[in-house]
Amino acid sequence: MIQFVLVGAAALAIVALALSVASRRVGEREAIVEARSEALVKAQGLVEPVLTDALLDGDPDAIAAVDEVVQEDVLTPSLVRVKIWDEDGTILYSDEPRLIGATYPLGDDEMEAFEAGVVDAEVSDLSKPENRYERKHGKLLEVYLPITTPSGQKVLFEAYFLYDRVEESGLRIWRSFAPIAIGALIVLELIQIPLAYGLARRLRIRQLEREELMNRAINASEHERRRIAQDLHDGVVQDLAGVSYSLAALARDPDQPQAAELTEAADNVRASIEALRTLLVELYPPNLAEEGLGAALTDLLARVRAVGIDATADTTGLETEPSQEVARLLYRTVQEALRNAIAHAEADRVTVTAAAGDGLAWAEVTDDGRGFDVAAAKAAAAGGHVGLLGITDLIRDAGGRLDLTSSPGEGTTVRIEVPIP
Repeated sequence: MIQFVLVGAAALAIVALALSVASRRVGEREAIVEARSEALVKAQGLVEPVLTDALLDGDPDAIAAVDEVVQEDVLTPSLVRVKIWDEDGTILYSDEPRLIGATYPLGDDEMEAFEAGVVDAEVSDLSKPENRYERKHGKLLEVYLPITTPSGQKVLFEAYFLYDRVEESGLRIWRSFAPIAIGALIVLELIQIPLAYGLARRLRIRQLEREELMNRAINASEHERRRIAQDLHDGVVQDLAGVSYSLAALARDPDQPQAAELTEAADNVRASIEALRTLLVELYPPNLAEEGLGAALTDLLARVRAVGIDATADTTGLETEPSQEVARLLYRTVQEALRNAIAHAEADRVTVTAAAGDGLAWAEVTDDGRGFDVAAAKAAAAGGHVGLLGITDLIRDAGGRLDLTSSPGEGTTVRIEVPIP
């Protein structure tokens, strides 16, 4: 829920920023259009009618006539400078008298305005020497267009507007749109919060249900294992033990002609009883709950050593005993990994390591066997690792992960990590 609100707030901030930039640009474009229109009207409606050809020759009366119109009707608090240029770059008139008569090269945009007869605008380059008297005004918008003298000679009218006017126009449009746009976004966010809360609540309920089902599945599995182990112990194992005692008694009869065969049969039955008892321990380890995970994992190595594989366990890292659910998951995973190592790995050495702490319990089984192709085994659900693949869902439901690392000739490592609730 908090993540949703934060993401929504971030999205709102991004949209507000984008809207601000876009509206200000639109406002600036509109302000530039207004400045171009104002310059066009004043150039053609006020200045052009008082132009004379004498201005081209620097006649003082012609300059004075233009200056009177400019000072009274053209200049405003936002239009701060006017210049009239000849095509060769000579300033024929300016409300700054010190510029009159000076010559500066015209730029490509100004020459294009002369030739095409268009109105153009750009941010003034105040670093140019002809603009040195305008630097005190700060950033300026320069608008220029051609006008003509009575003889048809083209000159360039140039007006300088304060750029603050352009920026103010952008802010004005932003202030007009911002309350509506941002307000709508905030309302949308507020509407979505209850929906997100309901969705998050339902997801949490489903997660709790999954956890409950997982715990029930583990508990049902343990209960069934316990029942099977108890039935075997009280039934088949006891019956075999009775058969073993009977065979041994018959073998000790001095008149029994098949005493050797009976002795061998009794030994075989006792061996089967031991195998069954080992299986019972695997089905339901009594010391998992009584003595802890470390002791249970150590006991698992007895069967590994019985087939001639060197097996060691390091459980010194189990400073914190995990819950029974987590311990059972680790135990079953290690048990399945050891079973696979015995049946398929052809390994000489197996190492089991387990630890718990900092909110995480993990166990790792490593063998030096022949290894296998993990991708092929997962795709075909074969290669002797079906049991591990089958327990993966339980591990995932507990919020953990199972990593299987192997390659032909390189041995196999099985690692399980489960968070401690």
